[in-house]
Amino acid sequence: MLEDKALLCEGGKILDLKDKKESFPLLQDVEIIDAKGGYVVPGYIDIHIHGGGGADVMDGEYEALKKIAVTHSRFGTTSFVPATMTMSKEKIIKSLDNIRLTKQKGTGAAEILGINLEGPFISSEKKGAQKEENIKKASQQEFLEYNSAAGNLIRLVTIAPEIPGALEFIRWLHQQGIIVAVGHSNATYQQTVEGIQAGISHVTHVFNAMRGIHHREPGVAGAALTFPDLTVEMIADGIHLHPVILKLLTQVIGNEKLILVTDAMRAAGFKAGTYDLGGQEVTVAQGEARLADGTLAGSVLTMEKAVKNMVTKAGVSLLNALQMASYNPAKCLGLHGKKGSLEQGKDADIVILNRDLETDLTMVSGEVVFQK
Repeated sequence: MLEDKALLCEGGKILDLKDKKESFPLLQDVEIIDAKGGYVVPGYIDIHIHGGGGADVMDGEYEALKKIAVTHSRFGTTSFVPATMTMSKEKIIKSLDNIRLTKQKGTGAAEILGINLEGPFISSEKKGAQKEENIKKASQQEFLEYNSAAGNLIRLVTIAPEIPGALEFIRWLHQQGIIVAVGHSNATYQQTVEGIQAGISHVTHVFNAMRGIHHREPGVAGAALTFPDLTVEMIADGIHLHPVILKLLTQVIGNEKLILVTDAMRAAGFKAGTYDLGGQEVTVAQGEARLADGTLAGSVLTMEKAVKNMVTKAGVSLLNALQMASYNPAKCLGLHGKKGSLEQGKDADIVILNRDLETDLTMVSGEVVFQK
């Protein structure tokens, strides 16, 4: 986060950073952007996002992914990892192929960094808004089909460590350098520990769609809170996690390992109404997205709101909230050498926030993609 500083950007990179813009020599043909008393912060990186602006990753169309990118860039997201759903193999492959092609073509807004494969290797007992009929046992062969369609862009896989074949699959994924996350899991604490020992390093939307903490069975959530090497996703909308739980997570886990995600579905940045998510009808009302049986079905959260909620509801500093929204996800993806903070040589992914922590301007690789 910058105040009373000046950045010089060129060729999509941060070229220099000084205390005041007067410190720079007089430059020709340079566009000057004045933050006007706002905060200059690193662009948000959302590693778990399904949709927005009325579009969904599983639509399998370029215009859908572009709409998602444009929508979320209005709220400070400069890069993201689109997440798939547990649907038929054909639909998943179509979606993966589309993400690959869209990344090559570019969105003109937030940048695609890879793919988050959320399912189908999950537990039917903690499926959340995923369709049970499409849930599969762990399969290296099926994953290879998916990653082939994706052009080897899959960066993160959510898996339930208790399902058949999971531990061997986790070991293999870890050896391939792919981030393995525990999620949509009814695993016991011991089963979760075995998964961590096999290679799990990440937790998908903690407390949601997982076995919670019981004083005699700590479950997946108990492991998430006590293994210091895990990175842990939070959906900080005040709905998926009570503000007290947000505070608890920051106190127990600390700022270094928490990652803000939206888990956003079609209605994010759009309007209330009835939508489709993974082949199921979802009703969006009063900021909540739910299936007919009341199950939460993603969120309508934006990264802008997640950061603000961490400051106003969880009581963390703006600097720490920004770390959870930018540097931590960049580090999780192994991209902290080029993204996640405002430093010389890094990508010019920059956001200007007003004093209400709302997005006034979003810049991706030095290009303004949104401005109020």
